[in-house]
Amino acid sequence: MGLSWQQGPLSGASVGHFITPTPLPERLLFAERLRRRMRVKFADEWIVDSEDVILLHEPARYPVAYFPISAVLPGVLVRENRTTKHRDLGSTDWYAVTVGARRADHAAWQHADLPDYANVLRERVAFAWRAMDAFYEEDERIVGHAADAYHRIDIRRTSRHLVVKDGEKTIADTKRPMVLYESGFAPRWYVPREDIAEDALVPTEGQTFCPYKGLASYYDVGHQRKAAWYYPEAWPEVAAISNLISFEADQLDIYLDGKKLQLEPGQTVVAHGIDRGLEPDEILTRR
Repeated sequence: MGLSWQQGPLSGASVGHFITPTPLPERLLFAERLRRRMRVKFADEWIVDSEDVILLHEPARYPVAYFPISAVLPGVLVRENRTTKHRDLGSTDWYAVTVGARRADHAAWQHADLPDYANVLRERVAFAWRAMDAFYEEDERIVGHAADAYHRIDIRRTSRHLVVKDGEKTIADTKRPMVLYESGFAPRWYVPREDIAEDALVPTEGQTFCPYKGLASYYDVGHQRKAAWYYPEAWPEVAAISNLISFEADQLDIYLDGKKLQLEPGQTVVAHGIDRGLEPDEILTRR
């Protein structure tokens, strides 16, 4: 997703390449000012509130927000007897986060011995996303991870012929699919329910969460587990795919204008758990 995740340009597995006379380093880190106010909540306290946030993009990782230590509420950070080494940024000191009787260990870190080329991160601290109660931009909760400004989703209507089969059985046949283009991913095809053999879809337990699309539910198809998914109430930015169904190309046979689609390498998605204190109903209310 975005700049450094999946197959983005800094991911280490990009589908494209930089046109340069000499090869680029194997790993490239990219830091930039977020230019948004970001706040962190823990134990009902705003423990940090700043408009001076640096977003670090590191290959194969979600972007991470670094705050000025001076912006952190006094007494919140408690230095731990724990130091690790970052392969690019040197020694990393770890902190517990405490507010009143509440404590989260290994919940924040600071790069303590930065090389000169990484001075932009000096005197800054990052907070572990899952250890905190919530992150906000202004008064809106940001879920999953810090928002990547380079992540984009475009949805297009099309009249191309899409057919989905499970062996000899036709599961879907449509000439009005929606195609979703998402940074770092191959196109995903979504099918109206009217063009699907609904008796072929067996609801299955468990949901996953996408920070950019919302809460996804799944169907089994024949003997294929979780071979189809949909967003019951996709977030407003991608509302056009709400309740439409997409199918996994590595589990079912999907044909686009007669050509069989193949799962592209590097497209495996690691499902998000839901942030602390964030329930499915709250995710859906973002509509």
